[in-house]
Amino acid sequence: MIKSANQHPVFSLMSPQSNVLYKVPPYQREYSWQRAQWEALFDDLIEAEGAHFLGTIICLDQSVDALEATVFEVIDGQQRLTTLTLLMAAIHSILNEQVSDLDEDVKIDLVNLRRQIVRKGDTAPRLTPQRQGSNYNDFLYVLGQAGLPVDGSWTGYLSLRKIYKCFHHFKAEILELAETRDTSPVEAALDVLAAVNKAIIVKIEVASHSDAFVLFESLNNRGMPLTPVDLIKNHLLAQSERKQVMTVEDAFKLWNQMLTSLGDSYANQERFLRHYYNAFKLDLPQVPNAPVATKASLIRIYEALVSHDVENFMDDLLPASAAYGRITGVLDEEQPLDKAFAQLNRAQAAPSFVLLLWLLRRRDTLVIGDPQLERVASHLVDFFVRRNLTGFPQTYALPRLFMDMITALEGGQYQGDDVPAAVLNRLRQASSTEQVFRERLLGPVYEENSDVARFVLATLAEDAMTKESWQDLWRRERGHYVWTIEHVLPQGQNLPAGWIEMLGGSEAAVAVQGEHVHRLGNLTITGYNSTLSNKSFGEKKHRKDSFGRPIGYANGLSLNAYLMETETWTAEQIEERTVLLADQVASRFALA
Repeated sequence: MIKSANQHPVFSLMSPQSNVLYKVPPYQREYSWQRAQWEALFDDLIEAEGAHFLGTIICLDQSVDALEATVFEVIDGQQRLTTLTLLMAAIHSILNEQVSDLDEDVKIDLVNLRRQIVRKGDTAPRLTPQRQGSNYNDFLYVLGQAGLPVDGSWTGYLSLRKIYKCFHHFKAEILELAETRDTSPVEAALDVLAAVNKAIIVKIEVASHSDAFVLFESLNNRGMPLTPVDLIKNHLLAQSERKQVMTVEDAFKLWNQMLTSLGDSYANQERFLRHYYNAFKLDLPQVPNAPVATKASLIRIYEALVSHDVENFMDDLLPASAAYGRITGVLDEEQPLDKAFAQLNRAQAAPSFVLLLWLLRRRDTLVIGDPQLERVASHLVDFFVRRNLTGFPQTYALPRLFMDMITALEGGQYQGDDVPAAVLNRLRQASSTEQVFRERLLGPVYEENSDVARFVLATLAEDAMTKESWQDLWRRERGHYVWTIEHVLPQGQNLPAGWIEMLGGSEAAVAVQGEHVHRLGNLTITGYNSTLSNKSFGEKKHRKDSFGRPIGYANGLSLNAYLMETETWTAEQIEERTVLLADQVASRFALA
């Protein structure tokens, strides 16, 4: 995993005589350190007794010709190296402004500092930061302003961006240090330079990007460590450039096109890469010891796939990502099939997306259209309601279940309507028994899985709606559902007196709460949960807003019809409504 791990003073890492260059890969975020981090670094350096420890950097040797240059890709540590370079540039700027007054020894220090920042001979910057946006151009411009032989150009709003601010912050800090110590700016700059050059960094070299990610986990990086998706992207960019298949910029555009289809959720991006491999494993280059893509094996798998055929790697990945984006609702075409996919997402059916991805990409071969896919999605919803409430089959068994379905369907004996029928048959075999499912429905479903409870209640309510009575029970405002689960009998400890009296006294109320509060019969859906809160049963039923509109259980949902018909709410009513709703749910999600 680790090729080497050694501590070095900064002067050694960025030696004026060395041929070493450090490059930040395109996948990294732009420079992001701010004033608090600049101040902390500067104070730590000048206040240190001896050499200050600056932490670790993780590098991957990407040299092509060792005689020309040793190029290290900075996997972790780019923020520190960029900040140190800007600090050294600020020191160079102050010394260079006084160059005519410097003695010969200090002039030698200035030359050495210049060669630490830019390589002797071709004046290439020792560090090449991330190129996105104006980040790289700002860096070159600032180095040029510091008196270094680097060409950079001013771009609009430069003074508002972090690289420019960092450089000028350090210049101001050095000048303020000179005033505080009652010394010259040159002396203060040399003191800071000495502190920088003797500061210690542990440089860890790894053999592959996969090793880098494993190392992040083992070190428990507290910053923003690279994800497997980041590292796979980096490997694609590096291989594209190394094999001269396409430019880094073109490869980066293709990768971002894929991410656009998948949305901003990292979980969705990472899951797509796992599902893509698991769905099309038989068509992909063989990866040793990788029967199933897992989070642990993902980097190794994709490094192998990219290295095998970087030129055609994105050809199928891009349309597959578009299909996955539709399944997950990122790319909604507002067709009946997309509504079926939305229900799948609400039913927490993500493990089945591998099957749907394969079906969407093979629909022509299987002779299936949207109606067949809608039936498959409906069967999967039924299956996952049962599975997520009973816990059977276990989570670890789900990838293999759907991969086995793909293998069976891939044989060619199923086409058209036979495809959803074959899926249904396999789901029935894998699902829990009716007895187990019903037992869970009669138990504390909210406590077992509140998302399943909400989904089944919302589904029952939606099934009874007409066009005139339609309510969007999945509408969100400010990131939260407008319609939420309401406990009819409140779940809080301090029950109001009216509830205690209805339930037969304090002890009885506690007993009823403990046994029944989270059961299906005590749950409903309302858009005014916080308004109803601990109010009495009568108030919850008939409450109205300031305009006279019903906001209690008279809100028009069929789910609340039973509640409107009873005058009391005790263990008997909860039990009766629980059985009633359990029957409806068992019938509605019957895998039929």
